[in-house]
Amino acid sequence: MTNNKSPDLPMPSVSIALIPILSTIALLGIQIFYYDDFTPHIALAIGFAITAIVGWAQGYRWKDIEKGAFHVIHVAMPSIATLIVVGMLLSTWIASGTVPTLIYYGLDVIDPAWFLAATMLLCSVVSLSIGSSWTTVGTVGLALVGIGTAFDVPLYWTAGAVVSGAFFGDKISPLSDTTNLAAAVTETNVFDHIRNMMPTTVPAMVIAFVIYLLVGGTSADNSQLEQINAFQNGLAEHFDLGFLPLLPLIIVMSLAFFKVAPIPALFIGFVSGALVAWANYDYNLNQLLSFAHGGFSIETNNDALNSLLNRGGVSSMTWVVTLMMFALAYGGALERTRCLEAIVDKLSHLTRSYRGLQTNAILTSITTNAVSGDVYLSIALPGRMYGPEYDRIGYSRLNLSRAIEEGGTLVSPLIPWNAGGAFVIGALGLTVASGDYSNLLYAPLAFACWLSPAIGIFYAQMGLFSPKAKDSDTEARQSTKETAEA
Repeated sequence: MTNNKSPDLPMPSVSIALIPILSTIALLGIQIFYYDDFTPHIALAIGFAITAIVGWAQGYRWKDIEKGAFHVIHVAMPSIATLIVVGMLLSTWIASGTVPTLIYYGLDVIDPAWFLAATMLLCSVVSLSIGSSWTTVGTVGLALVGIGTAFDVPLYWTAGAVVSGAFFGDKISPLSDTTNLAAAVTETNVFDHIRNMMPTTVPAMVIAFVIYLLVGGTSADNSQLEQINAFQNGLAEHFDLGFLPLLPLIIVMSLAFFKVAPIPALFIGFVSGALVAWANYDYNLNQLLSFAHGGFSIETNNDALNSLLNRGGVSSMTWVVTLMMFALAYGGALERTRCLEAIVDKLSHLTRSYRGLQTNAILTSITTNAVSGDVYLSIALPGRMYGPEYDRIGYSRLNLSRAIEEGGTLVSPLIPWNAGGAFVIGALGLTVASGDYSNLLYAPLAFACWLSPAIGIFYAQMGLFSPKAKDSDTEARQSTKETAEA
């Protein structure tokens, strides 16, 4: 986070702060809905320019704004690097047979009647165990997309179930970075924070599970069985489906469980996949490097299988990475010029009741996610701005930590230009063609992700599951702060 609180540069008025935000939203709306073109990169770049002009008018120098933009990009570089490494990993995991093996045996084990529900549960367990939604989406999620394709399940339905499960596990895992960040910025205990999220998380997951069970509740007909057999025959013909191809997955999951950082863990997964591909199929070094850059390529007699397997590589992530960088630079400029802070500060002073405060905290996190493109900013900014207001009205900051997780962690994969949404689109191959945005339907179909903040707002209005502050809370915050500083 940049330090914007310069005494000689006060916050802009709310009307001034809204200029770059509303202008950018208008540009995005015109481009997407009027011109039918989902390439928001340049609209975000123009939004950055408008923000810079507003900042200049307020007295900021170009170097100040540039520093703010580059700082947020720098903070998000691990996420960008993760995207790039995942692209490399996907290509070698297909070449090595890791993904094909998971698809092949998944078609044997998972019944079409409960495929979507099983997808959500499996991704939940994996993400909860390793504390990483991105790793879950990029590995197990990709295999489940292949299984769904063989079952003739629309890609956006499978992606919705994957996202629901993966980000649910991320939200309540003590190993997750966003879970720990939400607890840290609100100065609450991380395990108390996780327990306090259960009243919204459990109902959201149960409702999502029932929906997926009902939607996926049909038996496979003859055409589906033929498609499944064709998939399995094509995979068996071109790949070794033994134990060796599963080693890269076992290695990555083990490293994640033992809290090895995502980038080295995924890179080791890429290398292990390349070694298995070399051992099983005698690919030379140049071929493996080409896969890592341009993606894996194979021709089978099944067009659907070809579409699924011909993917991965650094180049497949170029659109996503550039989108993230535009969005992050724009968000950094908004933060540096204190536009976001001005709006949040105004909202925090307008709300005098717990109902309004809790609702505003959730909506502020969602809005910051959409405007800045950065999940960390959507947690950190409202988390530190609203904290004193909860103390003032006598409510526990655990309510705030839950609110920013719901509006931050869970909503991030639903916004295409957010880091989370961009990653999901790139890793699962949710391509967006001109005039065809059907794959973006994964967002409303990720039921658990938007039901949780909706339930949170309902609880706020009804006063349910809203703990009051205790005398011990101040001591606990001080202890948590001292631990974090240490």
